[in-house]
Amino acid sequence: MAELNVLRLDSQQEDFATQMDSLLAWEAVSNKEVNAIVDDILLQVKQRGDAAVVEFSNRFDRLDVSSMAELEFSKEQLQEALDTLPADQKEALQIAADRVRDYHEKQLGESWQYREADGTLLGQKVTAMDKVGLYVPGGKASYPSSVLMNAIPAKVAGVEELIMVVPTPDGEVNQLVLAAAALSGVDRAFSIGGAQAVAALAYGTETVPKVDKIVGPGNIFVATAKRAVFGAVGIDMIAGPSEILVICDGQTDPDWIAMDLFSQAEHDEDAQPILVSPDAEFLDKVEASINKLLPTMEREAIIRVSMTDRAALIKVPDLSAAAVVSNRVAPEHLELSVADPEALLPEIKHAGAIFMGRYTAEALGDYCAGPNHVLPTSGTARFSSPLGVYDFQKRSSLIMFSEEGASEMGKVASVLARGESLTAHARSAEYRIKD
Repeated sequence: MAELNVLRLDSQQEDFATQMDSLLAWEAVSNKEVNAIVDDILLQVKQRGDAAVVEFSNRFDRLDVSSMAELEFSKEQLQEALDTLPADQKEALQIAADRVRDYHEKQLGESWQYREADGTLLGQKVTAMDKVGLYVPGGKASYPSSVLMNAIPAKVAGVEELIMVVPTPDGEVNQLVLAAAALSGVDRAFSIGGAQAVAALAYGTETVPKVDKIVGPGNIFVATAKRAVFGAVGIDMIAGPSEILVICDGQTDPDWIAMDLFSQAEHDEDAQPILVSPDAEFLDKVEASINKLLPTMEREAIIRVSMTDRAALIKVPDLSAAAVVSNRVAPEHLELSVADPEALLPEIKHAGAIFMGRYTAEALGDYCAGPNHVLPTSGTARFSSPLGVYDFQKRSSLIMFSEEGASEMGKVASVLARGESLTAHARSAEYRIKD
């Protein structure tokens, strides 16, 4: 097969900004046809509940069931999956779960309050959501790591009931996913997927509880459904294709960097791997490694499309310029494969997760580093953060005025309310003003 010629860019070219716009352009996750299908599914589930979920599950996942009872896993099934895992898988899953839990426990928000001199109390009460739905891809694209990353922060936050949905096309059940659910504290689990699963969680059915928020990745139908139900429930994000941007000073083994790029390219033909370096000769070496290693990859075909259509090797004058390029991209995953990553860190403004140093492969973050692997994509790291405990907690303001405080602030509120011609507001405050 022909060698890959990965797109080369130079940040000092006059049209570099235009070239970057073209490189980063990404179509929306939906279209009119998909929207129409999803809208119908959402409406059917909203109106007919369990019956619609069963019907769509039979149609899309090629099942043959007659009731929702056949689509719910028991707690015993989840625990059995964990108990019967091969020893090495069970140990790896446990280590990863412990590290994810330890990290996220440090994110727990706490309630606080204070009193002013006149006795007025102000503060913030932090509480967990009651019910959360977790969508997990099923079949061949099963990711037990996604269960850990979504379920554990929810449980650390104090979510009372966590409901997992995972499709089982052709009845194919992934035992690692069920084991991860048992280990993470999932309360109920259903073998349903697609837009019908999102609808069931968003609206509730006779069997599936209505949740407060839906998290977890899925295909275009799942993403479209999540977008459509937002408002009825909360959602984590609408995720685009996987991304990795590597800043390298030219001193890391080029095979390592090539494989780091592959680690995201193998997810999806639309995944975007980018390498930025001030060393042009190093870019040549990495491209040679790409062509050497590509034939050895199990997902060679997927990687080849990603590297051909969406990858880039970018030459910059120095590492500071590399940071500028990275901030323009705001990548989901950023590797600082340089001699002193901590010195470069202050120049990084936008990234979902930052992997520092030559030994820190992005893959470690996907599984067992501890921080969450659910990250903002498509440049949304400019204003979004990784999934965390804070996504499953709500904050309520606390306000309790003393008699004196209500009188003094009532005067202020009165003036502002009358300035907005809201007389009832003003008079409500004025009733509390002492003569």
